Amino acid sequence: MQLTITTTHRPATDLGYLLSKNPERHQTFELAFGIAHVFYPEATPERCTVALVVDVDPVGLVRGRGDADGPLTQYVNDRPFTASSFLAVAIAQVLSSGLSGNSKARAELAASPIPLEVEVPVVRCRAGLGKLRACFEPLGYGVDVEALPLDTSFPDWGPSTYVRLTLRATLRLSQVLQHLYLLLPALDGDKHYYVGSDEVQKLLDKGADWLATHPERDWILSSYLKRQRSLVREALGKLLTQPEDDVGEADREREAGEQQLERPLSLNERRLEAVEDVLLRSGASRVLDVGCGEGRLLGRLLEHRQFRNLVGMDVSPVTLERAAERLRLDRLPPLQRSRIELLQASLTCRDARMSGFDVACAIEVVEHIDPSRLGAFERTLFEFARPDCVVVTTPNAEYNALFPNLPAGRMRHRDHRFEWTRAEFAQWARAVCERFGYGVQFFPIGDVDPQHGPPTQMGVFRR
Repeated sequence: MQLTITTTHRPATDLGYLLSKNPERHQTFELAFGIAHVFYPEATPERCTVALVVDVDPVGLVRGRGDADGPLTQYVNDRPFTASSFLAVAIAQVLSSGLSGNSKARAELAASPIPLEVEVPVVRCRAGLGKLRACFEPLGYGVDVEALPLDTSFPDWGPSTYVRLTLRATLRLSQVLQHLYLLLPALDGDKHYYVGSDEVQKLLDKGADWLATHPERDWILSSYLKRQRSLVREALGKLLTQPEDDVGEADREREAGEQQLERPLSLNERRLEAVEDVLLRSGASRVLDVGCGEGRLLGRLLEHRQFRNLVGMDVSPVTLERAAERLRLDRLPPLQRSRIELLQASLTCRDARMSGFDVACAIEVVEHIDPSRLGAFERTLFEFARPDCVVVTTPNAEYNALFPNLPAGRMRHRDHRFEWTRAEFAQWARAVCERFGYGVQFFPIGDVDPQHGPPTQMGVFRR
C-alpha cells in the first residue's frame, strides 16, 4: 500500500524537516506486519514529494492463528494493497513527527497551513463515493476520485469498491495526517487488531479539534469503532460533553470581556445597528447568522417581517441553549416561531444546511478562528454556502491603542486568534473575492479616529 504527500511550499524540501525524514535518504522501518519504506521521488525547492510504501506480509499476519476466516481468505485478500488500519499504524509509527506537528527545526512552519496534495492509489469504500466525499470535503479538501475497474480484462463487469483518491488542501501537515489516520480505516471498514477502549482515546487524540462538529461524525465513529455501540457511546460522551461545556463558558467570558471593554463606545449596539441596516437595505428575506452566539442579531431581525427565514448557527450547544432562552423561542407565536431556527454546526466544515440563503453574517467571528482553519471557513461560507451577500465584522487592531485599560500588544479578548489592521482585513477580503467571485465594500463602525480608524471594521461581500 502506498501514500504520497506533495507540497509546493517554498522551499518545498522543508517537508523533510516536518517529517524528520531526510529527502536524500531512503529509509526502511520494521513493523509488526511488514516493512515500511520512506523516500522522496521528487525533491526540489519548488516541489517535493514524500512516499510511504508499506509492504505487508499476509502470510505472517495469519501464521499460527488458525483458519477462522477460511483457509483461502487468510492468504488471498486485499490487505497488502488497499489503504486501511495498516497504513494508519504506519503513519503513526513512521511519520510520528509530522502527525504530532512537532518540528524543532521548523516549528513555525509546522504550525502553518501549506499547500498539500495527497494521493492514495487504492482506497476501499464500500459505503460509496458520496460517503468518501462527505468525509473529506467538510474539512476543506478538494477531492478527486477515480473508480477502479473490478477487472481490467473484463471492463463490462463495471467498477469495483476501490478508488484512487487524490486530496488537495492548504492545511497544517499534522492536520492532514490526523485526518488520514482516522478516516482511512473508517472508510475501509475493517481493523487488523482488536478494537477496545484504547481506540476511543485515539479518536480523542487525533480528532478532538474537528470530529465533534463533523457532519459525518456519527458514521465515522461507528465505522472506526467497528459498530460497537458501547464504544461509540463512550467516544461521543468524551468527545462532546466536556468540550461543549468549555466552549459555552469561553463564550460567556468572551462576551463579558467584550462588553466591559467596549461599553463606553456603545460598540456592540452600533455594530448590530450597522449590520441590521445593511440587511434591511439589501432586501434579503433569508438570513444565516454563523457564530450567532446568544442570538442578539437574530432577535433584532425577528422584529422585521422582511426576514421570513432566520437561521443561527454556532459550534456550542450550550450557547445555543442560551440563545433559545434569550429569544424566548418556546413562547413565540407559532407564525413567528416558524421564521427562526437554531442549529449546531462547525463554521469550518461544509454543511448543506448553510445553502440557500440571501445573506450570511459573521459578526465578530472570524478573529476567533485558528489561522490554520481560516481557509476551511472561507470555502465553507464563500464557495459551498455561497449566499448572494456576506457581511463580516471584525475588530480593527489599530484602534486598540485608544483603549485605556488594554496593555500595548495585547488583543481585546483572550480567545482571539488574531486581530487585523485595516490593511490586513482589506488584503484578506480582496483575496477571498478573487478566489470565490465576490466584490467587497468596506464600512467603519463606531467613531473614526483620524489616525487609528474605527474600532470595528465591516466588509460587505456581494456576488
